[in-house]
Amino acid sequence: MTNRLQATDLSLRHAPRTWGDRIALRTVKLMRRFADAFFSKRYGHRAVVLETVAAVPGMVGGLLQHLKALRHIRDDQGWIRELLDEAENERMHLMTFVQIAQPTRLERTIILLGQAVFYNAYFWLYLFAPRIAHRIVGYLEEEAVVSYSQFLDEIDAGRTENPPAPQIAIAYWHLAPEARLRDVVIAVRADEAGHRDRNHQMADSLAAG
Repeated sequence: MTNRLQATDLSLRHAPRTWGDRIALRTVKLMRRFADAFFSKRYGHRAVVLETVAAVPGMVGGLLQHLKALRHIRDDQGWIRELLDEAENERMHLMTFVQIAQPTRLERTIILLGQAVFYNAYFWLYLFAPRIAHRIVGYLEEEAVVSYSQFLDEIDAGRTENPPAPQIAIAYWHLAPEARLRDVVIAVRADEAGHRDRNHQMADSLAAG
């Protein structure tokens, strides 16, 4: 865990090179504006709601890659398992943060509506433009790294409480028994940076044919 966290470059940003990249980046920036306006500095609640959406792309991508491999009767080169693992990892982020910040009734409504809209939109996007779909996830994860870094700043400044880490987080990330929320945020941020890099790599692979 420690080596992985230290090896992660949190500053990486993918510069858009094509019209598809620019569309993906603008879409993510628009989503970021809505999230900032609604959640402000309530980063725990932001994590709960956004992780319900973040767990969708891996599941959709894994499903469609599975069907594509069946249609073409070929090996998937490990993409199916990797995408499903990404979805599971994002779900564990959610299960962790829901113990830290219980969503309000309004937030639960947003979760239902957001998941319904995002799942269907992402499904059709991945079906017809998987490269752009992966690029969108890459940019989403770039914003996630920024958000979790801001979350850490709030904790370090004493403006956000730093309670003990939930047991589910200690078990999943193999944290020390005395770990606290700050340690959880660092681990989650490293996960998001990994998803960022991998989805940009997948988009590049699809662009290269």
